[in-house]
Amino acid sequence: MFKLSRYILYDIFRGKVVAGYTLFLLIISMSLFNMEENSSKAMLSLLNIVLIIIPLISLIFSTVHYYNSYEFIELMLSQPMSRTKILLSEYGSVSFSLLFSFLIGVGVPVLIYSFDATGMAMLFTGSALTMIFSSIAFFASIKSKDKARGIGSVLLLWFYFTLIYDGLILMILFAFSDYPLEKLTLLLSSLNPIDLGRIFIMLQMDISALMGYTGAVYKDFFASSTGIFYCLTIMILWAGVPLWLALRSFVKKDI
Repeated sequence: MFKLSRYILYDIFRGKVVAGYTLFLLIISMSLFNMEENSSKAMLSLLNIVLIIIPLISLIFSTVHYYNSYEFIELMLSQPMSRTKILLSEYGSVSFSLLFSFLIGVGVPVLIYSFDATGMAMLFTGSALTMIFSSIAFFASIKSKDKARGIGSVLLLWFYFTLIYDGLILMILFAFSDYPLEKLTLLLSSLNPIDLGRIFIMLQMDISALMGYTGAVYKDFFASSTGIFYCLTIMILWAGVPLWLALRSFVKKDI
């Protein structure tokens, strides 16, 4: 399994996509920190990059890699190797390469300019979203044999998580604005890893006062060890469940 993972990693790093992705993140991050005297403002701008660009690139890159490696996967299936090990090697290699790009492109500038609780929350959220959306991409790709349909489905998922879901939440909150919805809002946010990551990072920035009473409730929750454990658990589930579903589908899939 490790030999296969090393070969896949070598093939990925031999291409220019990962290098270009790393350079893009590094240029954007350094530019934001150098343009803003206050690192908090730069972190707010960087927040949009982490919450929008990271999931999009993770989805597209993972999906394209799976379809481009389809013949190689078929070759590996003809060898005495389990399907589970093959898929885990593919997922592990892709997610590691994307994590490497994120930690170099965003992690290094954050550690230099904002080495605090907010910076650590940013790195945790970006790393978690990378793993989560790579997992979702593999599941969507395995469920669809057609490459165009697979890419289209992950783009629809990205639109749903970044745009459509927020609109649905706002409709619910507006319709039931007369009721206390703090716990319900936290539960609904847990159904979207991007929203959960946004709340977790923003509350580390000490701007919960701008969110009113709800922000104060969230601040008390996420500042506690229970809140941190809750966020970590939800993120692990978001990464693990799609990967488990992908493994189930891949093992039963007729290739």
